[in-house]
Amino acid sequence: MAIFRQLDEQVENLTAQFNKDDAWLILINADPDALGSALALKRIMTRKVAHVGIGQINEIKRPDNLAMIRYLRIPTRKVIPNLVAQYDKFALVDSQPHHNPEFEQFDFSIIIDHHPILPDQKPEAPFVDVRPKYGATCTMLTEYLYNMRIRPAKLLATALMYGIKSDTRSFEREFTDTDMAAFKYLNKFADIKLMNRISRSEFHLDWMRYFSRSFYNLRRVGQGLFAHAGNVENPDILVIVADFFTRIHGVPWLVVSGVYDDKLVVIFRGDGMRRDMGKMAGNLLGDLGSAGGHKEAARAEVPLESLGDEDPEIFMLKKLGKGKRGVIKRI
Repeated sequence: MAIFRQLDEQVENLTAQFNKDDAWLILINADPDALGSALALKRIMTRKVAHVGIGQINEIKRPDNLAMIRYLRIPTRKVIPNLVAQYDKFALVDSQPHHNPEFEQFDFSIIIDHHPILPDQKPEAPFVDVRPKYGATCTMLTEYLYNMRIRPAKLLATALMYGIKSDTRSFEREFTDTDMAAFKYLNKFADIKLMNRISRSEFHLDWMRYFSRSFYNLRRVGQGLFAHAGNVENPDILVIVADFFTRIHGVPWLVVSGVYDDKLVVIFRGDGMRRDMGKMAGNLLGDLGSAGGHKEAARAEVPLESLGDEDPEIFMLKKLGKGKRGVIKRI
């Protein structure tokens, strides 16, 4: 009995994009799911094209991402013009072009993702595979490997398994039977001790000040919570703080914001039942910058110049409290 569904047509269309003379760059906004997916696509392209590289648009400072790159030997590099000039074909995994302005400069030939498709921003490329119901893009790439009869080596299997674990939050977020099947399948080849070592590398000691600042600024907004962390050295800090706050009992949704690189970065988290975080992010900030995500998790980035002279924290409080007079209060 097959573990995964057959992808004969998809595999044929994917491999049709490859030419032995092409040099490919796989673009990512680096997180565990993106890193694992990129490594898998690189493996698929091996011996089918002249050269494959992986490039991330973001600075990687989150400890578990750095540990993943180090222990699993993921050869990703920061995207700069000199790097891009070395390639003539581009693929995008675990994102869509509208997710970040830096992606808009590329003419992608391959797009593989699991985030929702916006009706007015459908991804276009010779090969597009977007499955919003899946919990992780790593699951999709595992399906491709299986269908192409490529057995994942230990480090690749570990990367894919950790990507699924991370994006489903150990299967606490929405996932499919296929996500579970992929996780179980990869377990036969992965190094679990190595994966646990990566998952325990979550915090820098000097990040504790951002937790302290977020606790101090924590406010109730209706049934949800909001905290502004101020200026941060890396936006991944906001993700970690937001994920920590999801453990608070009885809170259906929360928002954590901060300022990084002249942008207001906003992280949305929810229980997936009472509010759709992707829609919430889009409705609040979509007209000012990039915004989107899933029911349970979303992100938005807004240039500070779009706020005018308004303080970022006050701006967010007004956005979240609009039409909810008297419901904002300190914890």
